[in-house]
Amino acid sequence: LVNQLPDANLILLRHLFGVLHHIEQNSGVNQMNAFNLALCIAPNMLWLPSPTGPEEESRSTKKVAMLVQFLIENSAEIFGGDIASLF
Repeated sequence: LVNQLPDANLILLRHLFGVLHHIEQNSGVNQMNAFNLALCIAPNMLWLPSPTGPEEESRSTKKVAMLVQFLIENSAEIFGGDIASLF
């Protein structure tokens, strides 16, 4: 699915997850592992198109956080093994 995105979107995601992956690689110092980063970033990345109740929003946020965590942990495989070269 990632490869089906327009080039501009793919480049943006590649850089964003490159930064997040880099931060996660230093989690021993900064305490920001993929799970913690996902909890911070997920609510700002995707949200439901129309207002719903708090329970549905909570479920949606958890699903997005799981996706973001997966993308952080697997960013090299998803966006290319040379993701560290962005820095």
